[in-house]
Parts: sequence; C-alpha cells; structure tokens
Amino acid sequence: QPSDLKMDIVYVYQRKRREFGRHPHLQDRPAEVIVDVAPDDSLREQFIERDVAETAIQNTKDFSEHEVNTERFETSSTGINHTEGGWPKDVDPNEVEHVMRYRKKVEKDESYVSAILHLGSVVEHSIKQNNAVDLYEDYFPTSTNDLVLEPPSARTVNVYRDPNNVKRSATSVSWYPDGARKLAVAYAVLHFQGSAEGVSLNSYIWDLENPAVPETTLTPSSPLVSLEYNPKDVHVLAGGQYNGQISIFDIRRGTRPVDTAPIEKSHRDPVYKTRFLQSKTGTEFFSCSTDGQVLWWDIRNMAEPVESMAVDPDKNGKLQGCTALEYEPTMPTKFMVGTEQGLVIAGNRKAKNPSDRIVATYSGHVGPVYALERNPFFTKFFLSVGDWSARVWCEDIRESSVIWTPPAKSYLTDGCWSPTRPAVFFTGRSDGVLDVWDILFHRTEPTLSVQVCDAPIVAVRAQEQGRYVACSAEDGSVTLLELGETLSRPAASEKSTMSSTFDRETAREKILVSRMREVALNAKQERARSAKQSEPEDNTPETEAMKEAEEAFFAGLDDTRAARKQAVDEEAEAPKEATGEGDAEGAADDAAPEGAAE
Repeated sequence: QPSDLKMDIVYVYQRKRREFGRHPHLQDRPAEVIVDVAPDDSLREQFIERDVAETAIQNTKDFSEHEVNTERFETSSTGINHTEGGWPKDVDPNEVEHVMRYRKKVEKDESYVSAILHLGSVVEHSIKQNNAVDLYEDYFPTSTNDLVLEPPSARTVNVYRDPNNVKRSATSVSWYPDGARKLAVAYAVLHFQGSAEGVSLNSYIWDLENPAVPETTLTPSSPLVSLEYNPKDVHVLAGGQYNGQISIFDIRRGTRPVDTAPIEKSHRDPVYKTRFLQSKTGTEFFSCSTDGQVLWWDIRNMAEPVESMAVDPDKNGKLQGCTALEYEPTMPTKFMVGTEQGLVIAGNRKAKNPSDRIVATYSGHVGPVYALERNPFFTKFFLSVGDWSARVWCEDIRESSVIWTPPAKSYLTDGCWSPTRPAVFFTGRSDGVLDVWDILFHRTEPTLSVQVCDAPIVAVRAQEQGRYVACSAEDGSVTLLELGETLSRPAASEKSTMSSTFDRETAREKILVSRMREVALNAKQERARSAKQSEPEDNTPETEAMKEAEEAFFAGLDDTRAARKQAVDEEAEAPKEATGEGDAEGAADDAAPEGAAE
C-alpha cells in the first residue's frame, strides 16, 4: 500500500485522576409523580365477568397392585469323596516302586520337558509381578476410626425353629470352626418325666443362609443335651446324651453316631458340657455331668474314659454336680468346673496325686453356675454366670470377684465373652432378654438389652469374628443376632484400658481381702480372750493341793535367796587387806555370790 494511505487509528480517553472511583452522592427529596393514568369508564363497560367453575384433573398415571406368593427354593448340600486316579492300567498307585518308575519315564519325555520350560517362564513372570506389587498390602493399617458415634444396636438376622411338632429345648449351640457358616444345635427335654409321646431324638446342623430346612440331621440313641464341634476336624462332633452316654458323629459317614461310649462306663446323669482339648492328635475331649464326675475321652477309643475325677472339693465323700466347663487351649493342663452348689473349681489335670487335682475354689453364687469362660485377651480373668448375677474373677483372689453385675430382674441362664472386644460380655435371662455389658462404659446396667424371644434363653454363643451371636431358647428356636459396629469392633486403646482396669480392681480387692482377714483375726483373738476370762475357777481338791505346793515351793525359794544375801553382806563388812590386788579379789568375790544369789 502507498505510504500516504496509512493512518493511525488512535483515540485517547482522558480523565482527571481525582474523578476515578468517586462515590455517588445520595440525597433525600419528596416523592414526584412521573405518570398518572386516570380511569376510563368506557373500558369498564367492555369487561365481562365469568361464572366460577371447578374442574378436577388427574395428572398421574393409574397403577394396579398385584401380589404373588412364590414358593421357596430349597437347597441341599451333598459331598463328594475324591480318590487318586488317572494312572495307567499297568501302574499300581499304592506301589512306590511303580510310581517312581513311571515318573522317571514321564520326566524323560521331550513333550514333558518342553511343557515345563514353557510353563516356567509364565510362572516366573507371575512371581515377579507378585514380588513387585503386593495386591494384599494394607496402605492404611492405623486409619481405623476410634470415635464410633452410632449407638449400640443388634438386629435379628434369622430364626431357626425346631421342625418337629412336639417342641423341645435347644440346649446347646456350637459354631462351625471354619468360617462360622453353620450352627450345630442339640435338642432335648430337660424336665424330668416331662417328655411327651412322639418326641423326636434328632438334633440338627443349620446353614445360616437357609433357616427353613436343616442341612444335616443327627440321630442319637438318646436326646443330645450338649454338642460340640472338633476345632481340628470340622466333620467330627462330640455329643453328650440325656442318659449319660457320649456319642461321636462324623457327618461324612451318615447321621448315626460312629462310636458311643458304653453306658456302664459313662455318666449316670445328663451330660451338660463337652469341650475338646488341645492335643497333637486333636481327638481328646472331656465332659461333665450332674453325677459329680469329670471324664476325659479319646475319640480313637471310646470303650472307656482315659481319666476320671470326682468333684469333691470338701473331701467328705459328697460329690457336687457339674453344670459348666471351661478350658483354655493356651493352658493345656488347667481346667475349670462350675457346680450346682454355686462353686467354681479350678483344677490341674497333671497333678501328682489324683486328690490334688482341685487347686482352688471360688464361691460367689447361690445357685448353679451355668457358664464359665476365660477372657480371650486376659486369660487370668474369667466370667461366671449363675443365680441373678454375672461375676468376673481373678485367679489370684479366691475370696471375692473383682467385678460383678447388680441383681437382674430374672434368673440368668448363660453367658460368654465377646471374641473381639475385651470389655464386652453377654448374658441370657429366663425372660428371653439378652443383655450386652460393656465394662468400660457402664457397670451398673447393661449397655444394650434385646428381647430375643418370649421363652427363657438356654444358651448364648458368640461367633469367632464377634459379629454374630446365637441365642437358643426353651421353645426350640435359635435366634441369630447381628451386632453393630460399636459392640463388635474394638477401639485402638481398649485392650490397654481394660488391662489397667483389671489391675486396679484386683489391687482394690486384695486390699479389702487383707483388711477382712485382719478384722477376722482380731475378732478371733478377742473371743479367745473373753472365753479365757470367763472360765470358772476350778476348786477341786487336786487343784487346791497343787496351789499349796506351788506356794510352799516359791516361799522356800524366797527364804533361800534372803539367807544368801545376808551372808554376802556379812562377808563384805569383814576387814580385808589394803592392797589393790586384795581389793580386786574381794570385789570379785563379792560380785560372784551376788550374781549367784540373783
């Protein structure tokens, strides 16, 4: 473009600096009419009023409601036993020589070597991946929230009812050891001569997901009062029967017992508890009954018990019936027994003499002890449930419990600790209420009370993960409760706080026990002193003669002592030689008779 056609497009806006940001100035002034529209009468004549009309309009679609009752889908569990197979016909898998010869032949095959080399690279790649990235690593192990704001709660998940028409009590509950997916429940009528005609002898194993039909039926020769899973073999159960016999069940081999103890070698009363022991074989257990005996058994030989113990703490020949057992696997030689008389007896199975097996007794209940269990976190402390209260004991203090609950409104029938929270335990009552106690939160009243059923609760067992609690009742029902986070998840500092609480309560109780012993000793001495002062004097002739002889003897001693003193004084007044040696000898002679006289 030519230079003469170029031009600058510039416009300069100018304003004074003091006018920038000037605030508006507002002033008050009277109102002013800007527009005034006057009414027009001609327009009013053109207006027509409409009569009022009401119309209803439905602005939603019409729906119809239908109900359909579908049939429940019933499931059944079946098992398959796998055996070794796939060998050629000319190879006997039971012969080690044949197997070794065939393996060497296969290992020399070129296809086998190439397959191993190909799979080796694949496996090596997977192993390197696993070493590089840990899929199961927990990046936030300490991020648990200790401040749980939700209130304690529990809800009913399922109810498992006795399928028989004649209802029986669900006397015992045992959790499946591997994953707690099943419940083994024993059913029996415990009222003496209270069983009606047609009462079933069966007990059942329930699947938690199917409350309609039991998964497995157990058929003993007498109703089962207690039933316990073997923790080392989930297919084996030990059951205590109403007639005192012990039966062993293996669900892989049918519903009938695989072995039963002879009745002449068994208990003479119903077997209320059975507990498996910690052993290498996993086949030993022991049982108790109200006949006053504790018997040790081995599954491999049920012809007779391995050992036996008579529960006679007073050693007067009067046995006390047993209603509860306690065994801790970390203490393989120790056990505990609860009796009908309210005693808790601590025993040692490996005592030198059979009479020394009873180590200590704890008396605190006025009725039968229905439950005994050690705290899973502090095995030195254990829980006992009986009469109207639950008590927490320390092994070192036999005179009194360290913690106890106030008397309940109804009788307590069972109880257990929480497996995940050291401060929580459960108690079942005869009015069908389950009480949940949190020692760190409140001791005078339960943290949560749940009306499980209208019938008395018979057994209470908590799941190993602490999330569920099973409560069996006298009407044959088993209720599965799911606990809230507050009652199932422990806080980070709960274990240390509970440890200090137990230590404080134990120290306090020891001080009270020592003070009570001191008061009792003083009272005993005072009674002995009062009895001695109030004894009447004996005025028989023999006593009078003895007194006269004692008086004459002591009078003769006084006369002899006075005569010796007089002789010493006379010798001291006699003239002696003025030498120092003579004075010393005289002083020595004076001192010797005086010492003899004294």
